[in-house]
Amino acid sequence: MFRISAVVAAVALATVTATTPAWASTDRVVHFDLSHLQQPENITLEPDGSADLTFSPAAQVARVSPSGQVTILAQLPGRTGGIVRTPDGALYVNVNAGDQTGVYRIGRGGGAKLFAALPAGFVNGLALDGRTLYATDSSAGQVWRIPLNGGAPAIWAQGGPLAKVTGFGSNGIKVHAGAVWVSNTDNGTLLRIPVQRDGSAGAIQTRATGLPGIDDFTFDGRDVLAAINASSQLAVIHPDGSHTIALTATNGLSNPTSIAVRGKSVYVASAAYRTQNDPNLLITRF
Repeated sequence: MFRISAVVAAVALATVTATTPAWASTDRVVHFDLSHLQQPENITLEPDGSADLTFSPAAQVARVSPSGQVTILAQLPGRTGGIVRTPDGALYVNVNAGDQTGVYRIGRGGGAKLFAALPAGFVNGLALDGRTLYATDSSAGQVWRIPLNGGAPAIWAQGGPLAKVTGFGSNGIKVHAGAVWVSNTDNGTLLRIPVQRDGSAGAIQTRATGLPGIDDFTFDGRDVLAAINASSQLAVIHPDGSHTIALTATNGLSNPTSIAVRGKSVYVASAAYRTQNDPNLLITRF
């Protein structure tokens, strides 16, 4: 079950520079049912403003309508991770399920089918670049490249700055301006990996540090909006690598995992993995 409410958020921006968005004071929050493991791990948006979310512990994909109605689209065989939507309306989802681990496809008519099997590690973030998917393995410290035309998946980048320390290495992932960007949760870093002319990975570059517990993220112009899971914060990472905090637990964040932007609206999914209190989807404007 869920409820939708309007809350007034007094966003503390005392340390925010002029390049940080002026965040709105009124947010909408869709609250999920923790007792049914409705803890959102990742997000992608539909053209009508609906949000498609993976409920990781429940092994589900759900859709939240603009009015706040929650509909379960698919039940998967294991914990769900990253999710992307292709222009034809299909959803691709990372699933961790032993020998059934891999990327699953959910067609517009429903029904989930294994699209690309991957070795059992911990597949996490998922990004789309035209007809290619990129998936992170947080356990192995890898980025997989998966063609949508049915070609074989292959390890595209691995090791070094992508590796974990004790928990999660490569985690969130996006494709932006000719490069694959990846967060490393253990190291608190944001990484950039250029895509070479032949499609191979260039040298891994560290573009931001000092972000312990960083999860998934998205781009908003030249800035990056990043979910800081451990401290329940939304960080705005600037092109020079510095960052400021725009939202915190006082605004309703509860171990945020992922972010999406549509126009002036920012969607922030919180899974409450550590707090065990109020998993939700916060929708704010700037």
